[in-house]
Amino acid sequence: MTTDPRYPIGKFDAPAQIPPAMRAQLIDLIAAAPAALRGAVAGLTPAQLDTPYRDGGWTVRQVVHHVADSHANAYVRARLALTEENPTVKTYDEKTWAELIDARTLPPDASLALVDALHQRWSILLRALTPAQWARTYTHPEYGKVTLDWVLAQYAWHGRHHTAQIAALRAQRAW
Repeated sequence: MTTDPRYPIGKFDAPAQIPPAMRAQLIDLIAAAPAALRGAVAGLTPAQLDTPYRDGGWTVRQVVHHVADSHANAYVRARLALTEENPTVKTYDEKTWAELIDARTLPPDASLALVDALHQRWSILLRALTPAQWARTYTHPEYGKVTLDWVLAQYAWHGRHHTAQIAALRAQRAW
């Protein structure tokens, strides 16, 4: 879609409104994300996993671990929004998290298993939300007050975004 290797599917653009049919499609993307990510790294060697997806970017291994970290945070934040009145959530430094020893060295299987289980729970939760619950909010220090509809759209994009980074590298390198 774009020539910028950071954004192979384009930058996140939140829809103004998310009708129920679109919501169902976005939940389907959340549910499908683990298999897509697993497929993107299937058969890669350790050396390939340690290849940055772009100059100056994270390695494929770090991208997989980042998806697990980011989506775990999003899942917890959604649960907070459902159980507290507009909580202010904590951010984390994703760049320094990606430099921790586990993100740099652990086989992706650990995070793939985490993403499998997390998305199974997350999809069940999302499919059960009422229209009023989709309007529930949390306050993010960088993004401000966001609804669960916005979070759904962002993370449906986020999983596809990082999977596309890996797929683009594989295509570029003919892996």
